[in-house]
Amino acid sequence: MTRDSRENGSIREHVLVGTPIAVESTAVDGVHDLGGIAGFGAVDHDTDESPFHEDWERRVFRLNIGSGPLRANLPAFRHSIERMDPAHYLSSPYFEHWVTGVATRAVESGLTTRDELEQRAGGRFPLSQPDRGVLPDDLTSRTEPRYTVGEEVQVREWHPPGHTRAPRYVQGRRGTIARVHGFADVDDIAAHGGGSVTDPFYSVRFTSHELWGEGGGDREVVHVDLFERYLKDADGPRRSP
Repeated sequence: MTRDSRENGSIREHVLVGTPIAVESTAVDGVHDLGGIAGFGAVDHDTDESPFHEDWERRVFRLNIGSGPLRANLPAFRHSIERMDPAHYLSSPYFEHWVTGVATRAVESGLTTRDELEQRAGGRFPLSQPDRGVLPDDLTSRTEPRYTVGEEVQVREWHPPGHTRAPRYVQGRRGTIARVHGFADVDDIAAHGGGSVTDPFYSVRFTSHELWGEGGGDREVVHVDLFERYLKDADGPRRSP
């Protein structure tokens, strides 16, 4: 988890994004979407903050940086990791996620085959599961924001089979527009071959009680960057502690 905490008057703000504390969820999402799920223990802390713990991790980093077209579509690369087998994802280190994603993209792009990878590896080479993502019906680019700073919004509850930048723990929750970033390409669309489709982009502030109920803390808020198509006008009351 990475979290930047800062004091803003009497309010402690947490600017995303990582794995907060427990929250209930009944929807089925990718195993990568761990925000708010309990049971994984304390977050490991590396005292020297070394970027690489083993030499092979450094080579994987170079491989990804030098992978050219495979790296050009960052949302697709992220989704190749999200598609990993859950047991493999949870039991493997960070840079093994990277090498699995790059290898999966290479096979899907026709640059190599699973057989070639396993021959060079001298054994089984796990790849990610097939991409089940589909493009949305609405591929209209938008640049003018509908919401302004201070407006109340609610995150839509949707759990697409493909890539999304709307984490599970904010879906269905109410928040306040804290900043209008302008507009950006929608990752959900770019990840599945839809090209450049833009949408207004916001920083939305959520109280921790809205997200975690009794698990939240007083005067704590979390900011999450969200596309406009994830949002709707707020309805119903906020959650209480």
